[in-house]
This record gives sequence, structure tokens and C-alpha cells, in this order.
Amino acid sequence: MSMMEWMVIIGGIAAIIWINWYFFLARQVVSNAAIALEGIQEVAIVVEGGYHPALVSVKRGKLVRLVFDRRERSGCSEEILFPDLGVRKFLPPFRKTTIELTPTETGDLEFTCGMSMLRGRLIVQD
Repeated sequence: MSMMEWMVIIGGIAAIIWINWYFFLARQVVSNAAIALEGIQEVAIVVEGGYHPALVSVKRGKLVRLVFDRRERSGCSEEILFPDLGVRKFLPPFRKTTIELTPTETGDLEFTCGMSMLRGRLIVQD
């Protein structure tokens, strides 16, 4: 094999490793929801190439207000889905969109973009 073929193979392996690290192994920060005086848990989530934070810890039985701040025009991030709750909402670019819900059971609630490429989770605890 020529040097160019070896470089292509090594580049391909490096790209595969990077993609797996980025989507599956990168450390994800868990945000604890701030509880306002009214007992509302409010969390700001920036939508830009993913959800930041992608993991959010909330308390069961209390109103959760998620404020999605979409800072891009990417077609993938134009809607947010909570499949287990039947929630689907359009996120206009460069605007904030609020979704309110009250989780009634402990566990994880996944949220994704319309193409299921961007992912996040609400961790519902007692």
C-alpha cells in the first residue's frame, strides 16, 4: 500500500473514534434545576450543535419549566420531542421557547430533535 492509502485509513479510523467519543463517551454535565419561590423548577437549555446541558435533574411532582434557547439555524434542531410524553414543539431559530411539564414518575425522560440525532434526558428523582 502507498503512503496515501495508509493516511486515508488512519484518517478514517480517527474520524470513527472521534464520532463515537463525541456522541457516546463525552462527559455530559448534569444540571440541577433551580427551584423558584413558587416551587417551579426552571432550566435554561442552549440548543447549538446539541443540548447544553443535555442531562437535567428535576424533582418528581413539581412543575418543570424548560427554556430552550436555540442559537442556530440547523434543520436538525428545529423541533424538540419528548416521545414518552407525546410532546412535540417547533423551536424558532435565535429565540427562546418554553415547555412546561410536571413529571409524575421517577426515572429518565428522553428528549430529542426531530431526527433523533440530538439527545438529552430529564432525570426525575424524588
